[in-house]
Amino acid sequence: MATRRPPKLDKKQAVDTALRLLNEVGLDGLTLRAIAKELDVQAPALYWHFKNKQELLDEMATEMYQRMVAGQRIPADATWQERLTIASTGLRAALLGYRDGAKVYSGSRFTGTEHAVQMEENLRALTEAGFGLPQAVRALTTAYYFTLGFVTEEQGVEPLPGDRREGYDPDERAARMAEFPLAAAAGAELFQDFAAGFEESLRLLVAGIEARYGVS
Repeated sequence: MATRRPPKLDKKQAVDTALRLLNEVGLDGLTLRAIAKELDVQAPALYWHFKNKQELLDEMATEMYQRMVAGQRIPADATWQERLTIASTGLRAALLGYRDGAKVYSGSRFTGTEHAVQMEENLRALTEAGFGLPQAVRALTTAYYFTLGFVTEEQGVEPLPGDRREGYDPDERAARMAEFPLAAAAGAELFQDFAAGFEESLRLLVAGIEARYGVS
């Protein structure tokens, strides 16, 4: 009986194509069949590498992470506050590079251990600054979950930067909610200048961690 041979299609090639196609069709439209068509191969060629869509998403999230840290430099002498800020700001920027980037990233499982390098560095920096390990883990995950949640909401308004969905015009919203003046005026803060909103919210989060754990 002939031995089954793997296809010539490279896994990284499939992941790179999936990330590129993601910006065109979004997460809902991203299927193994669509990726196979883009690569001009039959779907079974992809199933050799990915049993299902979640395995593909895991590989995509891993590639997204690797691209992010390749362009991210956290100084060795950075304070823990600077470290959280740099890492969170870098994660937001990376996720915004892909349509539905936060949804792809959220809940996915990294397929390697590369992420453990930065995690180890961050945990060491926080524990050396005076955090207990449980506190350090909570500080890091709180910043991480905040960033994922913020970008998920941001991409709900703008799937790609500058591509605003219908229904999120602040002036139209204010007119529609005129009988609720404070809520109407809040739209300018909620749905404009996401970068400034993220930066201020992150400062609040870091200050809260510092106040809660008493580590300056």
